[in-house]
Amino acid sequence: MKLRVLVTLKSGVLDPQGEAIRHALGALGFDGVNGVRQGKMIELDLAEEDPAQAEARAREMCEKLLANTVIESYTIEPA
Repeated sequence: MKLRVLVTLKSGVLDPQGEAIRHALGALGFDGVNGVRQGKMIELDLAEEDPAQAEARAREMCEKLLANTVIESYTIEPA
């Protein structure tokens, strides 16, 4: 089963990469961009066929490795 994990910084956590992207967009003429938050997307191809079990495994992976849950949030969705 294929799943997509989206990891983003929690609200209130400074995002220097997002700010650099916002600044670069302005320099390229893309006015009106008030904010950018940068994150990461991870695709998992799991042997698990049961959707509930696959999501549980992915959640465990996020909690242990894929996301720093102190400063990051994550969502899991079908890929």
